[in-house]
Amino acid sequence: MDAKREISEFLRTRRARITPDEAGIQTYGLNRKVQGLRREEVALLAGVSVDYYTRIERGNIAGASPSVLDALARALQLTDVEREHLHQLAALSVTRRPQGIGTHTLKPHHFTILNAITEMPAYIGNARMDILETNFLGRALYAPVADSPVAGMNLARYVFLDPSSAQFFPNWTKVAEDSAASLRVSAARFPNEPELNQLIGELGSKSDYFRSLWAKQNVYRHSGGEKVMVHPVVGELTLGYEGMPLMHDDFMKIVIYSAEAGTPTAERIKLLGSWMASRVDSQR
Repeated sequence: MDAKREISEFLRTRRARITPDEAGIQTYGLNRKVQGLRREEVALLAGVSVDYYTRIERGNIAGASPSVLDALARALQLTDVEREHLHQLAALSVTRRPQGIGTHTLKPHHFTILNAITEMPAYIGNARMDILETNFLGRALYAPVADSPVAGMNLARYVFLDPSSAQFFPNWTKVAEDSAASLRVSAARFPNEPELNQLIGELGSKSDYFRSLWAKQNVYRHSGGEKVMVHPVVGELTLGYEGMPLMHDDFMKIVIYSAEAGTPTAERIKLLGSWMASRVDSQR
């Protein structure tokens, strides 16, 4: 990752999305030639000189204090995730990162934890959006990904390179946007992971839509919420989920799904388990 270029493009795209009215700036009907805020307007809102902000937006962020970065975050109305991303990019630009690559090895107790979750799907994934290991219901839920000829148990590759993902995810556009934005956060947090960089390069070379989303510089953290999936066997599932980093290695996380008892989704999860048991028996 070129931190200088990333900082420049990130700040430029954040500046372009805010109108003067949204920032509380009076324009008095002036003919504006730029989309969003001007650099001098961001500098004014952040309380720094125009020259200083211009240098920062060009990627020369060395020496910028956390308070200055926070002032820019407020001026640009960054979300918490975007503010953290800006700090991460700033750290990348001034810190020599070790070139060692983590092994990210699952421990025996991780398999024990997964297998102890029997009522709902769960899996362990990583910042590259690989599904590393599942419990029984997780294996059933993500059977379309496992069966995909191109995914290789990678959710980002499934979303952007397998057309069938649009049937599995009825809100496919939002899923795609969040996936690209999540990979951008991962790229800044884990800059020395070659397989992560290779995946981003692969998606950029094979998917025009991924390239367009990547250029937007949006960031997103998959930590919890609700997902809707249409499984080819049991139909629509509306699942809550929580993603929690593993204690020994935050490159990996465990994701656990939930459904309220008595709902159609809860009943369909039971059917999903029965279908998976039959499928396993037929493959013996």
